[in-house]
Amino acid sequence: MRNGLAGIGFVDCGVRRSASENGSVCNHSNKDGTQRREVSIDGNRITTVDIHAHCAVPDALAVLGYPTENTKLLMTDTSERISTMDAQGIDISALSINPYWYHVDVDAAEEIIRIQNESLAEICAAHSDRFVAFASIALQHPKLAVEQIEYGIKVLGLRGVNIGCSVEGDELSDQKFDPVWAKCDEMGLLVFMHPKGVGSELAESRLSGSGVLTNTIGNPLDTTIALSHLIFEGTLDRHPGLKICAVHGGGYFASYAHRSDAVIKTFPDRVGPLPKKKPTQYLRDGQLYFDTIVFDPESLRHLITQTRPDKIMMGTDYPYGWTSTEVDLVMNTPGLSAEDRKAILGGTAAKLLGL
Repeated sequence: MRNGLAGIGFVDCGVRRSASENGSVCNHSNKDGTQRREVSIDGNRITTVDIHAHCAVPDALAVLGYPTENTKLLMTDTSERISTMDAQGIDISALSINPYWYHVDVDAAEEIIRIQNESLAEICAAHSDRFVAFASIALQHPKLAVEQIEYGIKVLGLRGVNIGCSVEGDELSDQKFDPVWAKCDEMGLLVFMHPKGVGSELAESRLSGSGVLTNTIGNPLDTTIALSHLIFEGTLDRHPGLKICAVHGGGYFASYAHRSDAVIKTFPDRVGPLPKKKPTQYLRDGQLYFDTIVFDPESLRHLITQTRPDKIMMGTDYPYGWTSTEVDLVMNTPGLSAEDRKAILGGTAAKLLGL
């Protein structure tokens, strides 16, 4: 295995503090004098898990000649990243890398994924109490991807698989990807699905202009489209054990899934073969999971009403600055029981990742 500790980078972000009727967040002094926020529920310290934490491997980016941006914290010195986690009240970060390699051939894809997954495994081994990671895979080459899953999980000790919401214009529901979903189903792996944004035609027309709409709207729309295809084209039915974490609260799907139920009755001749369940049922059953990145306690409460508390996992989207106060969001969301907060803040993630 190569020496990859210097090859992963992160960026810093801020934090604030909160408490709820059945939980509290307090500061604890580390041996070096720095402060670590510790989260307790009903007086018991819990382990918090950030399911949505990005990183980059410069050596892998270099294979394609890409610049190494957003690498303020290199993994030769993890102190700054861990200090940020301490300030946020995050005990464990589940690291993932947004796919940028879906266009490359087999040889390049094999090299990129090898570098990335070995680097991720090294940093997780060096800080096993603070980091776990999702294995990257070359999804555009399904046979290779299956091999990378086997090696990443069984040999390197990674905890799940991360993917994009489409592959160079091909939907995840395309049956050529079924061997990958079958392998994830067989191994009981959580699949972390992150958007890359909608296609260039829409991005260059309706999503151009002010407001970074390619990201603000395009990313959650990308997730919504992917989930809809996975349901309506039978992927989730063909692989009943497949578990997918759809980030950014699942995009717009959970907020408007009842329209997807209604289309089955409204246009029955244009929906088929029918999914085994109504689309809203997939929100509540055991295959789809979501992170907390919806920004507002009432929005999180609504997401939970459409799904279940044990379907939601805390995520920060580090280091992109969208949010750094997810512990506070969960603690301040009304109507949650102590068990609900435990599940969202880390319990569900720990179960799915085998922590």
